[in-house]
Amino acid sequence: MKKVFAIGDIHGCRSHLDKMLERLDINFENDTLVFIGDYIDRGPDSRGVVDALLDIRKKIKNVVFLKGNHEQMFLNYYREGKDEELFMHNGGLNTLISYGLAGAGKKHHAIPDTHMEFFTTLQSWYMTEDYIFVHAGLRPGIPVEKQDTDDLLWIRHDFINSHYNFGKIVIFGHTPLSFTAPLINKNKIGLDTGAVYGGKLSCVELPEMKIHQV
Repeated sequence: MKKVFAIGDIHGCRSHLDKMLERLDINFENDTLVFIGDYIDRGPDSRGVVDALLDIRKKIKNVVFLKGNHEQMFLNYYREGKDEELFMHNGGLNTLISYGLAGAGKKHHAIPDTHMEFFTTLQSWYMTEDYIFVHAGLRPGIPVEKQDTDDLLWIRHDFINSHYNFGKIVIFGHTPLSFTAPLINKNKIGLDTGAVYGGKLSCVELPEMKIHQV
């Protein structure tokens, strides 16, 4: 049986990511690995996380990288020169430090082209027969293809507190509701368990609904 593994918010915690990948029994040809977004900011090694993800992309045939609000904030700041205060307030300085950019100004050549290609080609959502994968969640009552981008990246309680039937189970991150265990509801699974805050990095193995944590 083909499996899907979905991994929650990493936030620069390269050691957590490495340990998780060592633990998972993934068939590189048949299984799918989905990353739910927020690879950077706050943690100590954002650049190292992206390096690891690029290496994973070379090894695993079916791998999906979703965009998180932190990747969007980074792009707004680095490419567009916007929202610097928001980016820095949300741990952006640690990302700049990991790329050697802190105090040096924005130098586009300082971030490898492969990393910029990674950031600019992240998906907003991913869907299988039984699941919808998205970073933050969905606005109830709106088809996934018509969702507002801001909601996909930022929505919290309007989605989390909703009992709406989205037609498939929604797998999401973004909001760390517990540092020890994912949120598991009938209509949704929340994978952000606050790895960067001293909690766990969580992964759900589907369709078994098996939880892996490091």
